[in-house]
Amino acid sequence: MIDPDGYRPNVGIVLMHADGRLFWARRIARDGWQFPQGGMRTDETPIEAMYRELEEETGLAAGDVEVLGATAGWLRYRLPHRYLRRREQPVCLGQKQVWFLLRLTSTEDRVRLDACDHPEFDTWRWVDFWYPVENVVAFKREVYLRALRQLMPKAEHATSLRFAEPCWTPATVTVSLPEALAAAV
Repeated sequence: MIDPDGYRPNVGIVLMHADGRLFWARRIARDGWQFPQGGMRTDETPIEAMYRELEEETGLAAGDVEVLGATAGWLRYRLPHRYLRRREQPVCLGQKQVWFLLRLTSTEDRVRLDACDHPEFDTWRWVDFWYPVENVVAFKREVYLRALRQLMPKAEHATSLRFAEPCWTPATVTVSLPEALAAAV
């Protein structure tokens, strides 16, 4: 499902440990790490899609987590030109996402990356709150930063911790010039 502007509706999941660290997973057969995320079906609300994706990608069910909050509205990112499938119609230019902050309420041994027929991830670990912004693929950095900024107050309230945002260099959160130019074409 692609909206009239060329964006695929999607949900992102920021799964937080009680100590404030975040779930970070490696894409299967790739070197890229990211948060769980996935597309919405036409008959799903964002919360329904989030629970489905959570179970498919991590093996966790609704009873294993507590929803602490969500981003306000859609956060968008464009795909680099090399990832556009121009032969498919309509062309998907990127994703629009609602991000959810969840707290793990069960034990981490409940995580099962092989809970579905086609796993997305092959390994995972807990990372510091801001680590994903610098370590996700470059074209997702800006949306990760916006999502974590929106979710940070809820994370701080839930953990009684303070997640001081680092001083970012422009290169940290902006797409490289060749990637930006390719995406604009």
